[in-house]
Amino acid sequence: MTDKLVYTAHVTATGGRDGKIRSDDGNLEVKLTIPPEFGGPGGAGTNPEQLFAAGYSACFLSATKLSARLGKVSLPEDPTIDASVGVLAGEDGYRLTAELRISIPGVEREVAERLVADAHRRCPFSKATRGNMDVVLTVL
Repeated sequence: MTDKLVYTAHVTATGGRDGKIRSDDGNLEVKLTIPPEFGGPGGAGTNPEQLFAAGYSACFLSATKLSARLGKVSLPEDPTIDASVGVLAGEDGYRLTAELRISIPGVEREVAERLVADAHRRCPFSKATRGNMDVVLTVL
């Protein structure tokens, strides 16, 4: 079976970590700055790690809502996900690590953990990172 391509995102980066990123539709246009931890000035702008955390948390939240809908679990309030993406320095260079802190108010913890486990199987970001980086899922 061949997978069907559903969507492709296009962005152009210029200037590296202290440059700019722009999507081809113009809906995303951000200035990048190098954090002080990497020797940069910090300040206004974002960085690739924040963009990755934003994408992963949004995608995972959608997967969590899908899991709830398929499992016929009512989500009485909007769940939230706080994502942290870290950069580890090792002998072979840098690598990423992530933690997703998931809050699903009004849902029993066991049910929330089941939804998160199912979302982790479904989320494309989880699939892309599985086996490539450490990801910690914490149900609050």
